[in-house]
Amino acid sequence: MNYQSTRNRRVNVSAAQAIAQGICTDGGLFVPDSFPAVSQAQISKMEKLGYRERAARIMAPYLTDFSADEITGCVTAAYAEDKFSGGNPAPVVSLKNGVSFLELWHGPTCAFKDMALQILPRFLPLSLQKIHAGKDALILVATSGDTGKAALEGFRGVTGTRILVFYPQNGVSALQERQMRTQEGANVSVVAVRGNFDDAQTGVKSIFGDEHIRRQVADAGLMFSSANSINWGRLLPQIVYYFSAWCDLVASGKIKPGEKVNFCVPTGNFGDILAAYYARKMGLPVHRLICASNANDVLTEFLTTGVYDRNRTFYPTISPSMDILVSSNLERLLFDMTGGDDRKVSGWMAQLRASGTYRVGGEVLRRIRELFYAGSCGDAATKAEIRRLYDSEHYLCDPHTAVAAHVCRKYREETGDTTHTVVVSTASPYKFAPDVLGALTPGEEPEGDPFESVRRLSAVTGAPVPSPIAALEAKPIRFSEVCGKDQMKGAVLEAAGRKV
Repeated sequence: MNYQSTRNRRVNVSAAQAIAQGICTDGGLFVPDSFPAVSQAQISKMEKLGYRERAARIMAPYLTDFSADEITGCVTAAYAEDKFSGGNPAPVVSLKNGVSFLELWHGPTCAFKDMALQILPRFLPLSLQKIHAGKDALILVATSGDTGKAALEGFRGVTGTRILVFYPQNGVSALQERQMRTQEGANVSVVAVRGNFDDAQTGVKSIFGDEHIRRQVADAGLMFSSANSINWGRLLPQIVYYFSAWCDLVASGKIKPGEKVNFCVPTGNFGDILAAYYARKMGLPVHRLICASNANDVLTEFLTTGVYDRNRTFYPTISPSMDILVSSNLERLLFDMTGGDDRKVSGWMAQLRASGTYRVGGEVLRRIRELFYAGSCGDAATKAEIRRLYDSEHYLCDPHTAVAAHVCRKYREETGDTTHTVVVSTASPYKFAPDVLGALTPGEEPEGDPFESVRRLSAVTGAPVPSPIAALEAKPIRFSEVCGKDQMKGAVLEAAGRKV
């Protein structure tokens, strides 16, 4: 299995090179040159397996330059029972009326990013060895909230790596920010950026493409890599939990063998729902993919009309991890939907850089609309959904999951589709305790102190506070640096030990 660039099909690299490098030098994203087919018989055999065994089976065909023992070792360490509360990294909770929730937030940082960022730090050092890099990795991350903490925790203390995380100042929840600013580890750094997530993400992409900075970093004995979902080593592990959820639904009798399901995914950067698309390509029985956005509904418009237009008002919302106007992983979908037309994809990305917009139509748009449904909701509807789910099902969810639950409900009402639908639950409600509490007890939430909201939310609902959140209040602040968008390159050189 080799990997090519979405902007140049002549690129041909191993899995290890794709994971170590993170992003192509031409700005494109690495994609596999084929997708392994998984038969229904093979999927059925996984029903009796645990999550780690399922993960090894799904990922192995993509990692042909890794040995079976190496893959098993990475999987075993990443998804160890002491890392995920309850022992199952991705439990499925089924409610009534044919809807289930795939809970991906039982890991060490209480967000779905743990599912990939506990295993990427195992893949990356092995990849560096395989390509004989002779350098340590300097991992750059732009985060809209959850990726930053999950990457910091995953790479903390990992030999041969340094990690620098940029997050938008005033653009993440108070608890997300606290998680990052208190991060332990000698090889980690955190910097707030004056701007929004797209500013941070654009800055990181610019640094990856800056040959002058790459040379200076190389002179320091380092090479750039990424822990964002642009890195194939981040995206690949996400495919696994869609297969695992389907197996668990069959094993529990919620669906029949071979029965198709829908997945509804709260989406900002498009990586999580793209993983579901790839699972479907491999053979997982999937009927529709439902893309849920908040008020920053650029994906809703695109998946409905074929017009991608980032030139719109940016709304800070109570679901900040979705506050994104440039969805990087959409490029991978376009590459696949065009049959691997790198020239067409490269042209669209050039239009996006130049004017902030592009349009797809014809057969590509028809195929997209046939598979994807897209919807969005604002903060008021998000809060109402949190309250509705708790009142009707006694199910407590965070704002991102509530966005998906709202769009899922509207989809089923609008289409009459009764296919069993899995809502992907991406974060613990306690990471957004002030807003969740405000949704349940309007006007009674405490102001200023997010930890008081955590205590009050627990008292109101009786839901246990995850131990990583409970321990956060006592941790000292380590990072307080803030920079402008034009100062990010200096922060990177400083992290590399070079003079600015």
